[in-house]
Amino acid sequence: MALRVTPLYKELSAEGRTPLEVYEKLKKGKHSFLLESINGTPKTARYSFIGIDPFIIFKSSGNEIELTYEGKRSLTRKDPLLKLRELLNNFKIERLKNLPPFFGGAVGFFSYDLVHVFENLPGKAKKDINIPDIYLILTDTVIAFDHLKNTITVIIIPAIRHLGFGYNTLTSGLLRDCKQDAEKKMEEIVNLINSPAAAQTSAVKEKKAKPVSNLTKEGYMSIVEKCKEYIAAGDIYQANLSQRLSAKIGSVKPVELYRRLREINPSPFSALIEFDDIALVSSSPERLIKLEGRDVETRPIAGTRPRGKTENEDKELRWELIANEKERAEHIMLIDLERNDIGRVCEYGSVNVDEFMTTEDYSHVIHIVSNIKGKLKKEKDCLDLIKAVFPGGTITGVPKIRCMEIIDELEPAARGLYTGSIGYISFAGDMDLNIIIRTFIIKNGYAHVQAGAGIVADSEPEREYYETLHKAEALLKVLEGI
Repeated sequence: MALRVTPLYKELSAEGRTPLEVYEKLKKGKHSFLLESINGTPKTARYSFIGIDPFIIFKSSGNEIELTYEGKRSLTRKDPLLKLRELLNNFKIERLKNLPPFFGGAVGFFSYDLVHVFENLPGKAKKDINIPDIYLILTDTVIAFDHLKNTITVIIIPAIRHLGFGYNTLTSGLLRDCKQDAEKKMEEIVNLINSPAAAQTSAVKEKKAKPVSNLTKEGYMSIVEKCKEYIAAGDIYQANLSQRLSAKIGSVKPVELYRRLREINPSPFSALIEFDDIALVSSSPERLIKLEGRDVETRPIAGTRPRGKTENEDKELRWELIANEKERAEHIMLIDLERNDIGRVCEYGSVNVDEFMTTEDYSHVIHIVSNIKGKLKKEKDCLDLIKAVFPGGTITGVPKIRCMEIIDELEPAARGLYTGSIGYISFAGDMDLNIIIRTFIIKNGYAHVQAGAGIVADSEPEREYYETLHKAEALLKVLEGI
């Protein structure tokens, strides 16, 4: 059923305002989000989005699905991606040309372990953090920052929440009343945005445990050696192996961690997700997949060096990284994997690399990055695209399926959210998802940080161990400061 409503919107100046400041003014209840783009190019960091006041909550584990509408829960068993498609198809709205790519829709996360729904993998690793495979909220209220135009757009879609799960009907009288309610709500939001910022309170100082890894240094080096045996045997060419560090943070609020992380490690695919009993604080540098109209884009990162102490040191490290045969070979393998993944759902001949092996600087590391584009087939949609590319090749390996089997065998626990995705699917069917790296997963008073390294035939186990720590360094510094 096509929804015949039009978003209402109002544009404000963003001068002197930050997305985090506005988020803190507007946040209410147990479900809110900030998708923030910091320190990137217009291609990767033009927009930031704030969402509040959801009307539907979608959670799934395996084929068990929980839907909540206005406090009423319903349970069902079905392929979660099929159920999600069914749900989103009930709320189709065309995007107005002068609105940002996300104006309302589903926001949340897809965990790495979702892959078990559509790939026949062993799933032997222990699930020691109880995380849903999918956790999304549907919102009709979005505050969008356009960092290029320096504007804020407040967007409300009237009446959409009255459709329930998409099967209720709207009368002209109800639609008229909903528009009046939306105009009143918009005025309240604008007034809150224009109100003085509240004074920041210091994070609660508590005695906290230092981060503890689920692998010792020797343990990590041992699984690297085992992985190299699989490479030598011809099972795989490259695999990503990770360790998880966990620290007790007590009552420290996720927003406090996010505030410090965005200062230390500003990134183009940052996020603060606060859902019920779980929160994510992310400074991800990597896009998994973007869909706008039928234009597909993926942006793999592979190849890392720590930042130097001076600009000259950085310059030398960039040249060494880009000239390193191991790093180049690994990156090119992963480009080929990503091209193949999106090629499964894109038009023949449309997939091309439009940005090849550039370097990008972040607060603590330098990365090699490429960009791959394609044109989605007319009969495919964003959920077909997720199924084709998920999880990302840069954080699994080549070939992907065998690598995931080896990851399941060698890593001491199921990955859960690590190397899954955070992002949005709009009511128009557009999508932008990151890869969950450089991210705190916060649950039951603990913050979990996971980081990996790409293992190839000539990898040095000790060097790969320290690469995981370099990647986690910004997050570990945040923990030191609370």
